[in-house]
Formats: sequence, C-alpha cells, structure tokens
Amino acid sequence: MNDPEIVELYWQRSERAIPETDKKYGSYCHCIAYNICGSPEDAEECVNDTWLQTWRSIPEARPAALPPFLGAIVRSTAINRFRAARRQKRGGGQTVLALDELAECVPAPGGVEREIEAAELRQAINRFLGGLGETERKIFVARYWFLAPIREIAGKLGCSESKVKTSLYRTRGKLRAFLKEAELC
Repeated sequence: MNDPEIVELYWQRSERAIPETDKKYGSYCHCIAYNICGSPEDAEECVNDTWLQTWRSIPEARPAALPPFLGAIVRSTAINRFRAARRQKRGGGQTVLALDELAECVPAPGGVEREIEAAELRQAINRFLGGLGETERKIFVARYWFLAPIREIAGKLGCSESKVKTSLYRTRGKLRAFLKEAELC
C-alpha cells in the first residue's frame, strides 16, 4: 500500500490505517525509538504511542510525506520517554551525548519568538544538509536524527569510528559557522 492510500485510510478513520502503517513503517519507527531509548520495550511503547498520535493528528494535517511525519512523532515521543526515564534514573547514553554535541550549535527552544526562529532554523538546517556531501550527510543524519551510536554508523558505512567522529566534529563546525552567518546562532 502506498503512502497516499495509508493517509486516506486515516482520513476515512479506518482502523486498517494503523496495521498498514505498522507493516510499512514499523521497523523504521522502531529503529528511531530504540536508538533513543536503548530498550526494545520502550521502543515498542514509543511506536505504539506514535500510531495513536498519528491517528489523532492526521485528520487535522495531511502530511506531504509520511516517513518524516512519522519519524518526527516517534522521535519526539522517544525523547520525551527518555527524558522521563533519565529523570528517574539519571543514566547516560547516546541520546544525551548526541544532544549535548549539538547543543553548542543550535539554540535552546522556549518562548513564542523561538517558534518562529525554529521554523527558520529548520529551513536553514535543511539548506545546510543539502550542501553536504552524501557520506557527510548520512553520518550527520544518522547521528543527530536517528541518534545512532558512532560504532553503528561506522559499521553501516564501512568506515572507522575515527572517521565518523572526525566527520561529525567538522560538520558541527560547518553548521555552527553556517548558522552564525545566517544569524540564527
């Protein structure tokens, strides 16, 4: 089933929408959630919460592209779950590390003005990513969107962990300079 058909099922409020979404994007969403939460059980809960949130939000919004729409929901859900667990456990992990790495480049959210700035920031980051080479972009997105561990990124791309770390360091520097030039940082 293609994406417009799945979205149409949500619009029709057909219960078939969720199993069809799970069949096509379940592993994609689970991967995102697992990389953030680090627990298969938490990842599964996040994916289930994503289907519920998608069910609630699609009648109001008709997403142009379903994968990024679902990815954003599951990512937000998983980060919220991770933060709640972290408050309880005060544990570390890849999520904290990856978010801390980006903190020096991207301003912190908060306030009404920040929402407008966030939209500008999203557009600027998309332009920045469009200007990167394919490998550099894959490394950056794997780390900061999917929150994948450096070892996993290196394994998937067939390169050393050192190369991944160096690429991330240089790309963060380029992003910082790009955002300063755009007066967004």
